[in-house]
Amino acid sequence: MKMAHVQTELEVETRGRGLYEFTDRVSSFCREHGTDSGLLTVFCRHTSASLTIQENADPDVILDLNDYFARLVSDDPANYRHTAEGPDDMPAHIRSALTDVSLSIPVVGGKPLLGTWQGIYLFEYRMRPHRRRVVLHRSGD
Repeated sequence: MKMAHVQTELEVETRGRGLYEFTDRVSSFCREHGTDSGLLTVFCRHTSASLTIQENADPDVILDLNDYFARLVSDDPANYRHTAEGPDDMPAHIRSALTDVSLSIPVVGGKPLLGTWQGIYLFEYRMRPHRRRVVLHRSGD
């Protein structure tokens, strides 16, 4: 039996630093391509943004994550050599290195197999708005 593969690229628009949920768009992709079971890879094509699966029920989780990363990685350009792309660029690279640029999510019954309160987020680390590219690749039967 040959395994089917389908791939697309999404654009996630950000308004600057923060978390942006796009679970619905990922779920739509899975529904449209009719996989009963398989594996979905979600890949962020950037070095100053990342992906995460987080709780999407209580907005305080997102606020706390943003606050924690702000404390964890300083924005002070005096701490970094790489400043050519702006003072927020090197801190963005560090934050991205601490998180994931790809996720693997099982697909069952044509839907991503997420927990009740789980959502898929792009974590934008730059201060200004960006259009981030995220690749979705589904394999399965």
